[in-house]
Amino acid sequence: MSLPSKMSGVVLNGHGGPEMLEWRDDLPVPKPGARDVLIRVSAAGVNNTDINTRTAWYSKSDADAEDASWSGKPLTFPRIQGADVCGHIVAVGDQVDPARIGERVLIEPCIREADGETLETPWYFGSECDGGFAEFARVAARHAYPIQSDLSDVELASFPCSYSTAENMLTRAAVKAGETVLVTGASGGVGSATVQLAAARGAKVVAITSAAKADKVKALGASETLDRDDDYLSALSGKQVDVVIDLVAGSKWPALLEVLRSGGRYAVAGAIGGPIVELDVRTLYLKDLSFFGCTVLGPDVFGNLIERIERGDIAPLVAETYQLQQISAAQDAFDEKGYIGKIVLNLN
Repeated sequence: MSLPSKMSGVVLNGHGGPEMLEWRDDLPVPKPGARDVLIRVSAAGVNNTDINTRTAWYSKSDADAEDASWSGKPLTFPRIQGADVCGHIVAVGDQVDPARIGERVLIEPCIREADGETLETPWYFGSECDGGFAEFARVAARHAYPIQSDLSDVELASFPCSYSTAENMLTRAAVKAGETVLVTGASGGVGSATVQLAAARGAKVVAITSAAKADKVKALGASETLDRDDDYLSALSGKQVDVVIDLVAGSKWPALLEVLRSGGRYAVAGAIGGPIVELDVRTLYLKDLSFFGCTVLGPDVFGNLIERIERGDIAPLVAETYQLQQISAAQDAFDEKGYIGKIVLNLN
């Protein structure tokens, strides 16, 4: 098929507020390298990382934003963001089977190969390289996973980043059937995914959420819910849990360690409640706890997630849909947190 030379999309011109996002219709369509595929984007999800990158939240320095990326290295601008992508392959590089043209795919957001080279430090799609907030996106063929599903493109675009993050934490923490897992931030994109995926593993899920969202979170697979302001150990009648999956951190972080049993495991991939916490190191070593910081996806995580989607083990949770041109409104709605699941941008 004949491809255009220019495309429409949203670029991030630097760190700052929504004014740093710019709609353009003169962006060059990327050309696939020898080991790449070119994807016509159908839908792209909105994530914390989009906003965190824009606002330089990842920076540990108040002086500048030079380290405000997943990798801790300066980003180059303009940048096309968007880690969650569903679309169709429309062109391939010289070393990729042409039979892949036409495949519907999900992009693995954790990138281990770019420009034909294996990366020493993995990138995130839409952060260290251009992502899916445009009509076309380029990625190494190994990161474009075929998907066979009756779900819509918008529904499929709700999965990649949040669900692979959740699956990665559960994998790193080696969650097994019969164990009890406490999930913080359980109504958000990653939290609601974790509830579903932990329940699919046969674990008992205790979810921390607001009272207004408790019933909906239980419908996703949680056996029990706690309010964010509860004394967690008292609310659990002194019963401890095997694993904590944390997306919040913040001032109540010490209570998460108190509810872990001796030998328990703690996995974290977010800090929406605040990144600086207080740790009594005696709790860590006297309880023989294991900590897992989770960013880079394990090699089998995304493939396992694709299989779960195709089997119907998990269901999409699309809270709201916007057109790509409405990205500022979509991010405002995302920040309000008045929903369960994902907000998705529709490019069709």
